[in-house]
Amino acid sequence: MALGSRRLVAADDYRKTTNSSTGLRADVAVGGGWKATLVYVLPQQRFPNDLDSLLNNKVALDRESFDTVLWGGLATRSNAIAGAMAEVGFFHFGERDAPGRATRDRSLDTVSARLIRDPNHATWDFEVEGILQRGTTSTDLSVNAPRQDVSAWFVHADVGYTFAGGWEPRIAVEYDHASGDRPGGRFGRFDPILGMRRADLAPGALYNLILRSNLISPGVRLEAAPNKKSDLMVSYRPFWLAAREDAFSSSGVRDLSGRSGSFAGHQLDARLRYRLTPRIMIEGDIALFAKSQFLREAPNATAESWTRYGSLSLLINFQLSCRGNFPRRLRLTEFAQKTENGQCLKQRMLH
Repeated sequence: MALGSRRLVAADDYRKTTNSSTGLRADVAVGGGWKATLVYVLPQQRFPNDLDSLLNNKVALDRESFDTVLWGGLATRSNAIAGAMAEVGFFHFGERDAPGRATRDRSLDTVSARLIRDPNHATWDFEVEGILQRGTTSTDLSVNAPRQDVSAWFVHADVGYTFAGGWEPRIAVEYDHASGDRPGGRFGRFDPILGMRRADLAPGALYNLILRSNLISPGVRLEAAPNKKSDLMVSYRPFWLAAREDAFSSSGVRDLSGRSGSFAGHQLDARLRYRLTPRIMIEGDIALFAKSQFLREAPNATAESWTRYGSLSLLINFQLSCRGNFPRRLRLTEFAQKTENGQCLKQRMLH
């Protein structure tokens, strides 16, 4: 299930352990360019989840329960402002402890608003999204842990231009800001719930340094399609902590005193994809993170100055059939999606 910008609800197509859910979904299309999607689902927990089972390659079925619930929806209108699509959304995420599974007992209400104009030849494109999060969470995993009110937020903005002809390069500047937890009564760390990270920030999977929490990051990105079978992306981002006293993103590195500074480091991220057939694609990824003051000097930081990540992936796309004619060969920047009325559309693979 991938909804809206996928920053809150996504089937992360980079990891091999994607997010899955069991439940109900309703898609509604009305006049005037309005559409809506409503969901009530039980996100699945991935098993096995203990170290010994993973190291011994044991197999277990994932499962869902009413101890973890997600419900809400999105409403969109095409051509709302300057040819851009407008979107508003609301999601409630609730969880509670279950036998053998301790949780933070999160109860989060998240409201979002987004405006996006898709990339096109020889034109400017842009996207702006703001997300506000309220609710409650426990201070730790213990049964009798005190509850805290949640007050968190996130902002993303980017503007890009696609050049006509040749490799069709697109260059964009980006900005992401996710709140962190500062001293005081409220819990201020933004929770991305089931959101993706690959499209905006960094590879997921084993490279688990960057998550949409407690960070400030501007960036620049270059995308291009050298031919009909391949595309590439290169991006550079520096990272700061939004709250010095909180852990940086998903690194786990934290200085409660705030004396280790706020600059985490520099990241260079590159990706190359090549389509062997219309359904089979090879992807190579490289991420280099040069650690700066905070990730070297915080009390639980490690001595290494670099994080280096590389991966090679093979993706096989099993696509549901749908009505209507559809070209057998697509540019790599496009993919097929079954829409609300069952028709096939081409969309750019940017999010």
